Amino acid sequence: MARVTVEDCVIKVPNRFDLVMLASQRARDIASGAPETVARDNDKNPVIALREIAEDTVKLPDLQEKLVLGLQKEKPQDDLEEDTEALDALKEESAILATVESLQAAARESKESREEADAEDAAAAAAQGTAENASEE
Repeated sequence: MARVTVEDCVIKVPNRFDLVMLASQRARDIASGAPETVARDNDKNPVIALREIAEDTVKLPDLQEKLVLGLQKEKPQDDLEEDTEALDALKEESAILATVESLQAAARESKESREEADAEDAAAAAAQGTAENASEE
């Protein structure tokens, strides 16, 4: 009976490797308690899975999605969380850089204003010094 079922399934899923992967996933689902969509007829889970695929009682895209999710080592949700964490870290780093840049700009302005004040003091001292020199003469 299984040979006929495989031949019927190859019409639905032309690649035999894909067929084996999908049928094994469905057999695992049945073993985990998923409802069967065909009569059991004293058959084992792999045969039931093949019969379900042959009779189109299961949705192949859904089965393929379950298979892919089951074989992934890292779940996509973890990637999303990691991306969110990385984005938060970048935002924090950007805020720190903006603060550093504003502090550097304030330091430059302070230095420039001190230099201007020193230049004014020196000019005033020089002017006062020339006035004293002129009065001494």
